[in-house]
Amino acid sequence: MIDYSDDGRRLDVALIHGWLASSYWSPGIERALVERAIAGSHCLGAYDEGGEQVRFARAITDHATFAWIADVWVDERARARGIGRAMVCCFLDHSGFAGIRRVALVTVDAHGVYAALGFHPLIRPGRYMERLAPEFAAALRETADT
Repeated sequence: MIDYSDDGRRLDVALIHGWLASSYWSPGIERALVERAIAGSHCLGAYDEGGEQVRFARAITDHATFAWIADVWVDERARARGIGRAMVCCFLDHSGFAGIRRVALVTVDAHGVYAALGFHPLIRPGRYMERLAPEFAAALRETADT
């Protein structure tokens, strides 16, 4: 049984930092930056029967028109059990997200998971732009194929 909670007091920030620092999208991220990201986001944790955190995800949102789901992570020991999909569903079904017109995310390898929840490639990709910090842009260019 997995317990899903958006109670920020339950989040194991040291654990989350370790996960994110080892991820392909934020390798080596500083703990202070993770703490700032958590503070400015609607976060969800998933906890096993013993209360240990096994999952994390966050949404950056105005709770009215737009949400960006980010940092979806499942501990390696808890993967392939549908927990990732359930975490995203927690956001999509949350009363605080009711009526949001656009929910976005980026993934390298979980397209099927998110497609089953209604996500699809951008309808108008030519309208989207981004501004990246120079060092982050350089890191992305180095790993452009992943």
